Amino acid sequence: MRHGTDQFIDLAADRLTLVDVQAMVAELDGSQGLKVTKNPAVEAFDEPTFAKLTDTNFHNGTIKVKVLGQLLPDAPEYARGFIGVAFRINESNTQFEAFYIRPTNARSEDQMRRNRVVQYISFPDYKFDRLRVESPGVYEAYADIGLDEWIDLTIEVLDDHAQLYVNHASQPTLVVKDLKNGATNGGAIGLWVDVGTAGYFEDLQIIPR
Repeated sequence: MRHGTDQFIDLAADRLTLVDVQAMVAELDGSQGLKVTKNPAVEAFDEPTFAKLTDTNFHNGTIKVKVLGQLLPDAPEYARGFIGVAFRINESNTQFEAFYIRPTNARSEDQMRRNRVVQYISFPDYKFDRLRVESPGVYEAYADIGLDEWIDLTIEVLDDHAQLYVNHASQPTLVVKDLKNGATNGGAIGLWVDVGTAGYFEDLQIIPR
């Protein structure tokens, strides 16, 4: 976690509101980042479970961050190392957009799971299960990633469009042309995790447009 520069956001505790997660500064691979885990009492998926930056109001622009997902020792069988970024979070945490990844799926021998590495959701009405039924394959995609490795995520947002780039690829991994909460909302940014995951975040950058 980098401090004292114009480029990188300081992830100090006094800048964060923890929403159904625990968070702490932790060292991994010789550098410091923020470690985030979901409150196990929250059993539902795709919920507001993030470390929220209290002084951000993001509408359009670019979000960059490095993430690493690990499975917790007590992770259930269906855990996938869920980790990602929520954005345009409203003050009450009842509405947000998010991209997240499922690192274990990229190494699966099940092709259907491999097609579901990257996910877009929109809380509260468009979680992964609804999107998967109503628009199969539209809000999910493959990416060549894995557990226990640093992954660079870049999210570009313009009104009701958003694109996710993985590991500095020249082309987006997932393109969303209809952000479900609309084109005009702004809000905070959150470092998001789900069940069974120890998520590490570092080098967060926010570039407003």
